[in-house]
Amino acid sequence: MPHFAETLLPLAIPGTYTYRVPEGMRLSIGMRVLVPFGRKKIFTGIISSLHDREPKGYDVKEILGTLDDKPVLRHPQLEFWQWIADYYLCTMGEVYKAAVPSGLKVESETTISVNPDYEESEPGQLTDRERVILDFTAQRGRVQIAEIAKATGFKTVERNVSHLLDLNALHVSERVIDNYRPKTEACVRLAIARDDEQKLHQHFDQLKRAPKQEALLLAYLDMSRWLQKGEIREVSKENLLKRSGVSAAVLHEAVKRGLFEIYKKEINRFADLGSVLEDPPVLSAEQRRAYDEIHESMRQHAITLLHGVTSSGKTSVYMHLIADALRLGKQVLYLVPEIALTTQLTRRLRRVFGDKLLIYHSKFSDNERVDIWKCLLDSSEPCVIIGVRSSVFLPYSNLGLVIVDEEHDSSYKQQDPAPRYNGRNAALVLAKMHGAKTILGSATPAIEVYHLALEGKYGLVRLLTRYGDIKMPDVKVIDTIDARKRREMSGLFSNELITDCRKALKDNEQVILFQNRRGYSPMVRCKECGWVPKCENCDVSLTYHKHNNSLVCHYCGYTISLPDLCPACQLPGIEIVGYGTERIEDDVEAVFPGEKISRMDLDTTRSKNSYDRIIDEFSQHRTNILVGTQMVTKGLDFDAVSIVGILNADTMINFPDFRSHERAFDMLEQVSGRAGRAHKQGQVIIQTSNPDHDVIKYVQAHDYEGFYQHELADRHQFGYPPFTKVINIYLKHRDDTTVGELAVRYSGLLHHVFGSRVLGPIAPFVAKVQNMYIRQITLKMETAASMAKVKKILRDLYEQMIAADTRMKAVKLYYDVDPV
Repeated sequence: MPHFAETLLPLAIPGTYTYRVPEGMRLSIGMRVLVPFGRKKIFTGIISSLHDREPKGYDVKEILGTLDDKPVLRHPQLEFWQWIADYYLCTMGEVYKAAVPSGLKVESETTISVNPDYEESEPGQLTDRERVILDFTAQRGRVQIAEIAKATGFKTVERNVSHLLDLNALHVSERVIDNYRPKTEACVRLAIARDDEQKLHQHFDQLKRAPKQEALLLAYLDMSRWLQKGEIREVSKENLLKRSGVSAAVLHEAVKRGLFEIYKKEINRFADLGSVLEDPPVLSAEQRRAYDEIHESMRQHAITLLHGVTSSGKTSVYMHLIADALRLGKQVLYLVPEIALTTQLTRRLRRVFGDKLLIYHSKFSDNERVDIWKCLLDSSEPCVIIGVRSSVFLPYSNLGLVIVDEEHDSSYKQQDPAPRYNGRNAALVLAKMHGAKTILGSATPAIEVYHLALEGKYGLVRLLTRYGDIKMPDVKVIDTIDARKRREMSGLFSNELITDCRKALKDNEQVILFQNRRGYSPMVRCKECGWVPKCENCDVSLTYHKHNNSLVCHYCGYTISLPDLCPACQLPGIEIVGYGTERIEDDVEAVFPGEKISRMDLDTTRSKNSYDRIIDEFSQHRTNILVGTQMVTKGLDFDAVSIVGILNADTMINFPDFRSHERAFDMLEQVSGRAGRAHKQGQVIIQTSNPDHDVIKYVQAHDYEGFYQHELADRHQFGYPPFTKVINIYLKHRDDTTVGELAVRYSGLLHHVFGSRVLGPIAPFVAKVQNMYIRQITLKMETAASMAKVKKILRDLYEQMIAADTRMKAVKLYYDVDPV
């Protein structure tokens, strides 16, 4: 066996760490090991390679132990992680931290305990606060610093703890914490050997006066097949009590008598892979044509784009493709951009694929995610995994098909923390590594994706008619400036929108109202002096939330109560300005009294089952008006929606970013697609102060091709994707002057190497977040540039900067490749 192991740690540190393999320990690549790090920390490392080359110049620490007897990764996961690290300019450790569920990352936890030998050497050596900390720690035995702070209310408890450590009054230790808890089930077995018939007869004789316990025994013998040939079946406590019709107390007495034993059995949280329940839905002629063309395209291309308008039935086509892959014994990954989409899709797919369907997303508990990971690790059976972007990291063994639905969606892009990857692009690489085919589906394909499809690098299949030949929704544009002049606006609602909504509701139809701002109001100000409450930590105004009468920063979570008097002029002039979804919900109740309303935004969907509840209520007509942010735009299918109202299109269009028009077109066209999906043409009402804007006109005509050509010309003129690759470089520091100076200096180094490809530095739209001042440098690279080489150059330049100016060590520098 090799004597040294290169070990990957879940830390933002380049490279791997070398550890000595203890005598007799058998390791393989992909296994989890416990390793010491630093003076006292313990981490879960993953073996990336084994060798016999002893490092020179330092003592090599030894692996403490293994956590498994086999790898927790499959080929090609490490290769996939390396690609993400290279392309998105981050470390493998950051990818490992994001990829693996926390339950598989055992770490040490720093705890504090009292030194029993400590004595105060002189009066006054300890402050009153330090004595409180000592007393609390002594009572609890072993605590974390956060527990002390919470219990005592002291704000600077770290300083006091540090002083107590210096005085040797406290000890620090590390305790290894394993967060994963397997799901167990209580099972029952007979407390005698199977061949001991004499003992069994004795039990029956003893139970003649205990008929309920006798019923238990008879039920167990039948359920376990004790008296038949073959293996004994395990019997759960729950099923035994249900079958015998007795209480748990009766079973407890039988255990005390020595008749039964109860034991815990570890079970998977998800059902075993089962059989198909029903056939996929019958395809229309147009859907069948698209399905056949996709199969033809897959013979020539690894990637095929399905450009299908909203409500064309792309999901039905996907279901037939999934069934084909499963028949070939393959696994399928079905990616969706938002958790909300999994709610409706799961039901449709479950009816067809039964227990072959697995779901993976962040609303699942960590234990549930570990169980799905282990399920895929232990089985190569054909199955379908539906999930959001993090699903690309699961340990697939036999991946045959990847479907990326709504591939244009910006939710596929991870923003913070690193790796800042795009789930769509990562899925393309994952599929290539497995030799799988990829289907990208969208009514509004990303500009870069559509460009590659038209160039012939991807296959292209179009599905441009709605299922059942329903017409695309009629789009009506309301000029809000003109409407206000005519006094035809009630708050944020035009009279025309109100009239159309009332008619729809009277006809037992439903309405979706879209506003891409959550909260009650985006801004509060004093009408007397103009004061606007700002976040203490970020360069943004606070958003008002009515339900708890608070002002909240949507960047860092900073919260204060809404003041009664203006803090600046001390006058009662506080007023609410603008509209968020919470305020719109209130106004809708006033405009449509008696109607049942629900709201879907980040504030109402924080709990695990909140998406299901809101969608169920709307689907079953328990609510008739749905107010929401971008969540309501994404592929949701409601048969009875006839009106979609877009309350303010301007906030999406007028944003300082090269993708703003693309994002606005996508969002407006997608939310329009929620109208009139089943039986009749729907109506979309767009309220805007700029009705002649190009984006509005293309949405009104449902003209994706025209929008694409218009946008492509602008991108070509100014050198943006798909003609270049954009990398945003961010520098953050607590001092505005320092980060400004260092950004200019670093930009100069970049100019020296990359020339005119470098733009900036500039202060971004939000220039301060969580007390960190920000500068942005943009790098436009050729599309064929090697990201591994770019990464090395950027790393070398960063090291040059540190050598030239030590202040750079305090700067947080990171990269955002292909920003959206």
